[in-house]
Formats: sequence, structure tokens, C-alpha cells
Amino acid sequence: MSIRIAPSILAADFANLESEMAQVSTADLLHVDVMDGHFVPNLTLGLPVVKRLAEVSPLPLDVHLMIEDPDRWAPRYAELGAASVTFHFEAARDARQCAADIKSTGARAAVAIKPGTPADAVTDLLEDVDMVLVMTVEPGFGGQSFMPETLPKLTALRAAAEQAGAAPWLQVDGGISVETAPYAVAAGADTLVAGVSIFGPADRAGAIQAIRDACRH
Repeated sequence: MSIRIAPSILAADFANLESEMAQVSTADLLHVDVMDGHFVPNLTLGLPVVKRLAEVSPLPLDVHLMIEDPDRWAPRYAELGAASVTFHFEAARDARQCAADIKSTGARAAVAIKPGTPADAVTDLLEDVDMVLVMTVEPGFGGQSFMPETLPKLTALRAAAEQAGAAPWLQVDGGISVETAPYAVAAGADTLVAGVSIFGPADRAGAIQAIRDACRH
């Protein structure tokens, strides 16, 4: 199984984002957290910043919307250049239609679930989305500790996808590091979001490679 690494710019230096992005160009995706201060108690960035990031990023943008009313806003992020747009199941009025609207722009559509949301809440969407994001921390802030109790959801989703004949990527986000990534991959994840563990060290390429190596071993 091929493992994709998505550095989260939530842990980057916001005053030097273009330089920070260049230093993680050996990854597969660039994870961009959009928070509105309502769905989660934090506020980050929005449409104009994502548009500019898409213009200069060396990697496809993986935009994670932690916002209210994703049914309205998710397609806009896709239209501005995001390669993948993730909305939260807990926030969407019509998750299946939201995914369809994202995909109609040519972008990949993904649905995310919080730690307290069971896997079976989204099993009927596995054929409608390109990725499922299982949050391994409570959404809203970077630098939190990995929650191992979320891992059985990955195993359940992988089994349900195989039974349905679907093949969505399974992503994890929260507390991912050299130590925790192998557990996530063993449980079924194939796409790993990592913030502090990549942007914390001076050698970002080395940090990315260390996670890849840990998952292989």
C-alpha cells in the first residue's frame, strides 16, 4: 500500500508560507486547515488565502474545512484550485450532495468525522467520496496528542469499503509522528496528515522521509 504524506501548514510559519511550502515539496499533498471559529473554536484562513496558496504551492492542496455550512462553501474552495476538499459529516446538511458538488468541479471530495462520531455514520458514503478523514484528535487546534482509541474506525471503514467494492483513501489527522504513524497505517490509513512533526524540525524533507520509513518498517 502506497502511503501519502500531507504536511499541515497549521504548524508552519504563516509569515513565510511560500518558503515553508517549498521545504515540504517531497511530500504528496499540502494540508490546509480552514476554521471559522464556529464549528471549531479557532479561526485560521479563508478563500483568498487558499486561492493564492493554490497558485504557488508545489503540491496539490488538500483543504480540510472545519466550518459551518460546507454545503455552500466547499465547492468554492474546489473552484479556487484545491485538489481535494474535505467537509465534516457533522456540519453538512446533505453529505452526499456536498460530495457531488465538490466532484462536479473536478476536485476530489472527502468527508471527515470527529473522534466521537462512529465509523458507521459514513459507511453509506464510501462509494460517493474519494477519501474519508478520521480525526485522531478533536478538530480545531494543532499539536494535540494522538488518540489511539480512534484507530478501530479505520479498520472498520477499510473493511466496509472492500465489501462495497469502493476504494476511498483513508486519511488520519492529529498527533501523527514517526511513533504514531505506523499504528495508523496498520489500522488501515494510507494518507497521513502531520503538522508539528514535519514543520517542527529544521530538516523538513528528513522528517517526511522518517515518517515514510517508519510506516514501511
